[in-house]
Amino acid sequence: MKCPKVFIIILNWNGLEDTIECLESLREIDYPNYKVIIVDNASEGDDVKVLREQFGNHIHIIENDKNYGFAEGNNIGMRYALDSFDPAYLLLLNNDTVVAPDFLDELVEVAESEPDIGIVGPKIYYYDYQGRNDVIWAAGCKVYKWRRWIYEGIGWKDEDLPKYQNITDVDWVSGAAMMIKTAVIGQLSLLDPHYFFGDEDVDYGLKARKHGFRVVYVPAARIWHKVGLSREKVEVSKKKGEPGFVNLYSYYRLIRRNFSALVYIYHLLLLPIILLQWGISYLVRRRDRETLIAFFRMLLPGQPHAKD
Repeated sequence: MKCPKVFIIILNWNGLEDTIECLESLREIDYPNYKVIIVDNASEGDDVKVLREQFGNHIHIIENDKNYGFAEGNNIGMRYALDSFDPAYLLLLNNDTVVAPDFLDELVEVAESEPDIGIVGPKIYYYDYQGRNDVIWAAGCKVYKWRRWIYEGIGWKDEDLPKYQNITDVDWVSGAAMMIKTAVIGQLSLLDPHYFFGDEDVDYGLKARKHGFRVVYVPAARIWHKVGLSREKVEVSKKKGEPGFVNLYSYYRLIRRNFSALVYIYHLLLLPIILLQWGISYLVRRRDRETLIAFFRMLLPGQPHAKD
């Protein structure tokens, strides 16, 4: 198998322990031609210092002056890789993941097998699902235009059944582990920075497909994801004036940019149901009125949102 150069972009934001565990798993991979870029999104502690001391030349570190969010934070790392090196692939990898030793070999093998494959993603398990690590979080992802929620991970909370063992074309793959051919970036550019956290991966997969690239799920490539940790950190940050984790503006931006006006109107009509279900669920589970009130204020006319 050919071994084209892969640059792995990992975004760190106050997640030192998770980032260390992720990097330790990357040290064990079999693939011979890769580099790791850590983009630190202005962490509050000494994350950068510790990472430099512990991993040295194994990683490149970019220190951001503020938290640019997931999309633009990753864009900064991708620009650096594209401007300074000549990678064949860029792999966005969440810092709260752990990878199998052969995961990158499997991704590259499939990506290299057909010229029209533009994006590939692995099978993603829960890192810990009620004490188990063999439960699927996403085996690729699909879009369902007329469902209440427009997208979901395939195989969510399911056993690792035979139907999830086939290489499959999908609508998008999770940004938790998304490998992109640089040829795709040449046509599409980078992630849309208007998505601060969430939906940027859906948007990118859909755009790639519209430009004739295939998005492919690779079951033999396996990673484990500490699902929910990143969103919990963003939720906490909201008390410091940063964007909240439930960003319906981004969700409806995604629909408006990628689907017909009829689909957009349909989902606008569903908004009261979504708000009611979310509000009740949040109060029951978390009893956090401050977060709930801030969330609804975000939706009121005149509140600041990202600009188009």
